Amino acid sequence: MILTVYAEQISKRLKYVLSIVFDIREIDFRLVNDIYEYQQAAFPKFAYSDNPLFEENVRISPSSLLFEEELLPVLVEKDMWNNHEVLKIEGVSDILASIFYVITLYDDTLQEETDEHDRNIGAKSILYKYGWLDQLIVERWSEQLIDFIEKHNNYRLETKVIPFNIIPTFDIDNVYAYRLKTGWRKLMSIGRDVLKFDKFRLKERKDVLSGLQKDPYDTYHIIESIAKKGFDVKVFWLLGDYATFDRNVNYEDLDHQKIIKEVNEYAEVNLHPSYRSNQAITNIREEKTRLETIIGQEVTHSRQHFLKVKVPYTFRELSKVGFTDDYSLGYADKIGFRAGVARSFPFYDLKVNHVTNLILHPISYMDGTLNEYMKLSIDEAIEVVQGLKKEVQTYGGDFVALWHNETIGDYGKWKGWSRVLNETLK
Repeated sequence: MILTVYAEQISKRLKYVLSIVFDIREIDFRLVNDIYEYQQAAFPKFAYSDNPLFEENVRISPSSLLFEEELLPVLVEKDMWNNHEVLKIEGVSDILASIFYVITLYDDTLQEETDEHDRNIGAKSILYKYGWLDQLIVERWSEQLIDFIEKHNNYRLETKVIPFNIIPTFDIDNVYAYRLKTGWRKLMSIGRDVLKFDKFRLKERKDVLSGLQKDPYDTYHIIESIAKKGFDVKVFWLLGDYATFDRNVNYEDLDHQKIIKEVNEYAEVNLHPSYRSNQAITNIREEKTRLETIIGQEVTHSRQHFLKVKVPYTFRELSKVGFTDDYSLGYADKIGFRAGVARSFPFYDLKVNHVTNLILHPISYMDGTLNEYMKLSIDEAIEVVQGLKKEVQTYGGDFVALWHNETIGDYGKWKGWSRVLNETLK
């Protein structure tokens, strides 16, 4: 069975969005722009056209979005299509263009308002505005499109179910809270605690450095135990030079390198490009080389520190230095599905109107979003995680959770939050 799709123009955007909908479900399709060829084709088929030659019940009225070649501002509203909420783009309710608009991050690419770290703001996104951010809206629309095709062709498409996976991931911004910090960094930290009269931290530091207490950020045994349960654990390590927002131990420290190598034996260690790496491609390249030298293998996966992504430029730079996959796709201030899917997909660069080789892996939530941005209680966070996980179980994809080594040890403001991580792994 081959699904035939007609359009007056076979564009890059149309081919991309059809592949997003059908390839993962293993539905073979062909795109034609010859009316006679379409009419002679066997069922199933549908026309993406307003041409009155086609029966109204087997055609979808197109907006102009999928036939443009430039990134242009468009009027976007919420509307109904076949009793389903979709986007009305320039006055046309178009389910295919809706899918394209969301999965290509069209809204984010045009959005000029950013936060203090020059990141897109989840609360300003169109998905949040319309109440879709916690839904796999692209998968929902895809299933609605398939239902439309099946109903009006009186034909059952054989679709593959998108598999569900739980993928725990961990960012290592600070390998330890106290250990391995020497010289002026150690003196400044002690001085800061003295000025604040923070007796707890002064005693804790002393106990850690004297061996009486384990470093509170030394939670690698927890990560290892998760990996031993069979989860595909991914770890992203910060190795940038010391700066305001990049404060890990020096990458040249041999004890630091030792723990990286140890973790790499039971989990996949990838690069956590530094905050400052957004300023120059040379920084990303250098940090990539550092990690490759330490673990003795090529590094092709990344996640941006602070989830600091400037669409499409950050993704372009990653590709240029040899990264094939990135796990930065999520908002810092809001949980949910920034591209409307939980599965990986190739990034479409709207600035050059071309699908790229970089594979994006959306995250479902970040620990700091729940605790620090949304100010949720532990029980509220568990309820949110359950809802997100149910959505991914229902529509398929990877339930990617973002944690840090300092947040999984029930320490400080993260006391009790291991319950949220455990709920994720159920």
